[in-house]
Amino acid sequence: MKDTIGKAILLGLGMAVAGKEQVERTIEELVKKGELSKAESGSLTEELVRKGEEAKLRVEELVRARVQALMGDDALATKADVERLEQRLEALERRLAAD
Repeated sequence: MKDTIGKAILLGLGMAVAGKEQVERTIEELVKKGELSKAESGSLTEELVRKGEEAKLRVEELVRARVQALMGDDALATKADVERLEQRLEALERRLAAD
């Protein structure tokens, strides 16, 4: 039972990969095996989904921080930077075409 619940928890934490449907299938298997009551299954599913989303956000934040640390804050252009450069380029092209 501990092994199955442990797998379900790991599955919940791996929501970014596994998806909500896989968590629900695993919980259904626990209910069928009698290792989890139907009443407990709903709250466990919600908790695993919530924890999975939280873990996904933490991983995304960690990856973003690591990339910024490796590349430097100014190393990558933002969307706003690119748009600003496109506007300047268009203005220069118009001036060249007018000459």
